[in-house]
Amino acid sequence: MFTERFLRGKRGVRLDDDERAALESAVVEVNTLPPRATIVRAGVKLDYSTLLIEGIVSRYIDDRRGLRQLVAVHFPGDFVDLHAFPLGELDHDVQTVTAAKTATIPHSALEAILVERPHLMRKLWFATLIDAAIHRAWLFRLGRLDAMGRVAHFLCETNARLVSAGLSDGHRFTLALTQADLSEICGLTNVHVNRVMRKLREERLCVFRSSLVDIPDPDRLAARGQFNPDYLYIAQSLSPVSVANARSR
Repeated sequence: MFTERFLRGKRGVRLDDDERAALESAVVEVNTLPPRATIVRAGVKLDYSTLLIEGIVSRYIDDRRGLRQLVAVHFPGDFVDLHAFPLGELDHDVQTVTAAKTATIPHSALEAILVERPHLMRKLWFATLIDAAIHRAWLFRLGRLDAMGRVAHFLCETNARLVSAGLSDGHRFTLALTQADLSEICGLTNVHVNRVMRKLREERLCVFRSSLVDIPDPDRLAARGQFNPDYLYIAQSLSPVSVANARSR
């Protein structure tokens, strides 16, 4: 099922069987992509949107020297460019970070959903609004947190999103990002990220080794990163702390 993780675990919204079937039937193509494969180029006209089934995808903008700033990271269940439906194109590039599987949904099919299933379209809109909320949280992180806080906040956010998607147990998850990826996400140098990761490990806040992230105490890491998951609209029963506590009983 291509849409299995879409809106999974979100607070106050879920797809019913008819809506999920409609979205599934709108998929015209499934692609398996290698790491660092470009999905969308900025300024290119689009007549489809992409749902991520497996893997990690980033959105990024290059500066004049060709250095990237990651402006979003997507995990399974996310539409990576649903906002291209009304806009017709993107102002940034979209690229796989890891090997990925994606589903393609034409905008013509979304037009039909808009007319025939307005309740489903509102749920798609809900997904884009969460995307916007995540962008605001990233602005806060880069503008107000120190280096350690930025990394802690990002790891807490990722844990929460993966718990919602059924890909984290609240303490431990796989995250196939490099140190360079983290530096581009957090606006830091590779050297600075390396120091931060060592300090997080020394303070027993987080261990990130060989693509495995281990968070012994989600509450302490959240406090260090000033992380509040409300903007992710995750069901209370699926908050990282609730899930971690349930698993430890």
